[in-house]
Amino acid sequence: MPGVGKSTVGRHLARRIGATFADTDSLVERRIGCPIRLFFEEHGESRFREIESEVLSEAMTSSAAVVATGGGIVLSEANRALLHSRSVCIYLCAKPEELYKRLRHDSKRPLLQVADPLRQLRDLYAARDPLYRETCHYVIDVAAGSLPTLLSRVQMQLEVSGVIRS
Repeated sequence: MPGVGKSTVGRHLARRIGATFADTDSLVERRIGCPIRLFFEEHGESRFREIESEVLSEAMTSSAAVVATGGGIVLSEANRALLHSRSVCIYLCAKPEELYKRLRHDSKRPLLQVADPLRQLRDLYAARDPLYRETCHYVIDVAAGSLPTLLSRVQMQLEVSGVIRS
């Protein structure tokens, strides 16, 4: 979901475990040469999702060990399959009300530039939560705990799964 902390957690996790990091939203912006919000307005969500899928495919075949994705990347069945089969996918989960507290003043996220962002977050959660759960190997609730605690929980899941060694 938007605002759950994927980029922040991914960046810190990569640093903590000595891995490389890629953020698909940053890679998309680099490719399109403008902010995602502007691209959405000019070219629409469908074209954005096409580019996002291309970037994900490239990130999954690069040397990046930790990849943070945009929240809507799971809307594509091919992306879900790629994430599930080629990675240990972790769903950072938070309820819409928690995300609203974090994002109520956000002006960058195109899908939240609506009259009722909380309702939009609830709708996004209802549509996407089943897709995230289908795709992921682990679910971690981000509502409880600080960033260091969250990082430790993610790292522990990776250690238990044998992806990294302690």
